[in-house]
Amino acid sequence: MSERSERTRQHGPSGGVAAAPNGADPDTGDQATAGVPSPPGLPLVAIVGRPNVGKSTLVNRIIGRREAIVEERPGVTRDRKEVAAEWNGRDFTLIDTGGWLARGTELDDKVSRQSEQAIASADAIVLVVDATTGATEDDDRVARVLRGATAPVLVVANKVDGESRDHLVWDLLRLGLGEPHAVSALHGRGTGDMLDALVAVLPEPAGDPDPDVVPAGAAPTDGQLAVAIVGRPNVGKSTLFNRLIGEERAVVHDRAGTTRDSVDTVVETGAGPIRFVDTAGMRRRAKTSEGAEYYSLVRALQSVDTADVAFLVIDATEGITHQDQRLAERVDAAGCPIVVLLNKWERLDAEARRLVTEDMTRRMAFIGEAPVLHISALTGKGVDKLLPTLAGTIDQYRRRVPTRRVNEVIGAAQAATPAPHGARVLYATQGATDPPTFTLFTNKDVAPSYLRYLERALREAFDLHQTAVKLRVRRRS
Repeated sequence: MSERSERTRQHGPSGGVAAAPNGADPDTGDQATAGVPSPPGLPLVAIVGRPNVGKSTLVNRIIGRREAIVEERPGVTRDRKEVAAEWNGRDFTLIDTGGWLARGTELDDKVSRQSEQAIASADAIVLVVDATTGATEDDDRVARVLRGATAPVLVVANKVDGESRDHLVWDLLRLGLGEPHAVSALHGRGTGDMLDALVAVLPEPAGDPDPDVVPAGAAPTDGQLAVAIVGRPNVGKSTLFNRLIGEERAVVHDRAGTTRDSVDTVVETGAGPIRFVDTAGMRRRAKTSEGAEYYSLVRALQSVDTADVAFLVIDATEGITHQDQRLAERVDAAGCPIVVLLNKWERLDAEARRLVTEDMTRRMAFIGEAPVLHISALTGKGVDKLLPTLAGTIDQYRRRVPTRRVNEVIGAAQAATPAPHGARVLYATQGATDPPTFTLFTNKDVAPSYLRYLERALREAFDLHQTAVKLRVRRRS
């Protein structure tokens, strides 16, 4: 795995809490940390409850960083999100879920089903209830389901910020799930005792540790490819993500902005393990004034910066928009290879397909010869071509060229067309991969147009058409 794909995990409930206020600078120390999936084989702990009771705040408190997007309104969390956690030497996986509603819209029903799937797979369940409002009808309905669960259930009475509120927890005994644990997820009060009780009911590890399982806090496994699925809202990213991983992991709905956070899952393929990351739809910054949308954009950009490849999903029925161009520029600037996916291709007739193809060539010329695939995420048509194309792209992304061959190509290019004003490349070498990066030692400054000429020569010679190529110029005195 390249340095761009390495991430650091930090743990402990004494750390970060809820997300920073709206408008916080994503480039400061207050920015949200990019998501780190949990290694396989650890006990699963599902955090469930109705909307806006503090589930995501509790997740952030336990893991010690702002992993889940938090905002003071219901419906921010929609997908299941798994993160690694640790308490007193016990590693486990937290599953943050969206709010569970007994009755709601079609989207609410899909979010609730995500919670039900998390409960079915969990080794322990934490039901979060807002102690300040008491047990509601929706809390009673959730409790009724959990009383039939085989996994142990802990009731967490959240928002008990001081001793004056301790008496509020006793009303929750009527849920029939045992004595509630009084906590303040926002301030950390009572979370240590709650975690002690949680790890006490987790199943013991079976046998010796699996050498292939990465402990909580470790870097991702070498060779694990990270693929970010990016695009504008409502172009079919989550539908494609669900098809690639083989389950309904991300909530899919025909309303723009359904995905709020980056959700990732590791899939074993013939080419090895691949981490697919479903990101929130990216819109112009002027349209991301809401706090949740702002952090969704930050997370999506972080996913691009740490990815090895980006699948840029474009709605073929709408053609290539200005925002598609801007997203492609952003991904290209990160040095991340792009595979363009023209989704909903089956809806176009022959003439519309011709126009979109011409538009693609004209408006996306700056990404070079990036692969362009015609797919239908809904029906699966063309999706089988993604992995072979991905293998070829990543091969170029990680390609290393001998120094002798680099200098031969640069020398031939200079002999065919000398640089203006007597500039000359004296020596060249490939300094890095991921993406291929070449360092040119020159006698004086080289014009940008001539550097583009040399870049084209390197691409042609070493078949680097599907990846970004970087040139670094070092002037010798």
